[in-house]
Amino acid sequence: MQTKTTLLTTLAAGFLAMSSTVALADIGHGEPPTYGTPGEAHHVSRTIEVRMGEMFFDPKSIDVAPGETIRFVVINEGDVVHEFNLGTENDWVSHINEMERMTAEGMIDYDRIDHEKMRAMGMMHSDPNSTLLEPGERAEVIWRFPDEATEVGFACNVPGHREAGMVGNIVFRGES
Repeated sequence: MQTKTTLLTTLAAGFLAMSSTVALADIGHGEPPTYGTPGEAHHVSRTIEVRMGEMFFDPKSIDVAPGETIRFVVINEGDVVHEFNLGTENDWVSHINEMERMTAEGMIDYDRIDHEKMRAMGMMHSDPNSTLLEPGERAEVIWRFPDEATEVGFACNVPGHREAGMVGNIVFRGES
């Protein structure tokens, strides 16, 4: 009996370790991203401040080196809730329904986020490539870009914002 218990405990621990690794890698929306992985603070090569407000990001374009780890300090200077989300057009399109639901069900209002309601609905919006901020808030996103250039940018996926032009470019140094 002791051997069965030990085997089951070992298998359960292995499964939990694998599932938590997958959860970190897939950014909560399917397959692991091709545009990088969550970064570690001790690997940060530089910090870039990104300001956002009503339908803008500043800067609108950011150059990165292949393999670089960047700390993005994101500041919402606007009067409404905004999001900084590293990803691709496909990621943002697949994220639309979630963001619309969060708005429709009162998790995101014009100028506030109801974190309690988000927790209760299991929609915490805590992916490592993204931050959702109320006016005046700031947060950090630490991201390691891949060793080769790939498609990636940043956008605000609050309904209507990306469509109104709230999108930025990530350009790999050396790209033509």
